[in-house]
Amino acid sequence: MIEYIKGELAEVTPAQAVVDCHGVGYGISISLNTFSEIQGKKEVKLWIYEAIREDAHQLFGFASKLERELFVQLISVSGIGGNTARMILSALSPAELYEVISTGNEKVLKTVKGIGLKTAQRIIVDLKDKIVAVEGAVPTALPGKKKEELANKEVFDEALAALGMLGFPPAPTHKVVSAILKEEPELPVEQVIKLALKRL
Repeated sequence: MIEYIKGELAEVTPAQAVVDCHGVGYGISISLNTFSEIQGKKEVKLWIYEAIREDAHQLFGFASKLERELFVQLISVSGIGGNTARMILSALSPAELYEVISTGNEKVLKTVKGIGLKTAQRIIVDLKDKIVAVEGAVPTALPGKKKEELANKEVFDEALAALGMLGFPPAPTHKVVSAILKEEPELPVEQVIKLALKRL
């Protein structure tokens, strides 16, 4: 069982990080929250959840133990797999997710791609008494300087690539991302993806 992987951040996209650990590059699926935490860093430590099936061995990585714990709790709900849990943790920060589940706000959960009313209700019923409280729950503020650093084209390309990795078809994704950047050209890539997840 891998508890965490620590090493040089060789590559990172909003959906995947490659961590070089003593010459071995680990491809790790990450959420948008984790991407926000680790982008721009040279060295990272990701807390790992291993999903081992007959046909695949996938590593999910998280910037904090708390986010990993929330992921584990989400996949314990019937009908929620690793990629759906990652989608939820990309659309909502750990603090927002705790707030949504503890207050029974199924409307917000339903805005996440692939989550219908029944699934949203099941998540709330199953996790309301189990979900980990977020210490000083404050949604993560995105640093303003990132906006100036990212060129519009680069943001567009990264958002398309990340949404493609999450399984969205190119045509509607292209349309949605274009519309978002037209409305708010200064948005950083993680915000563009968050908005796209709600519209696709």
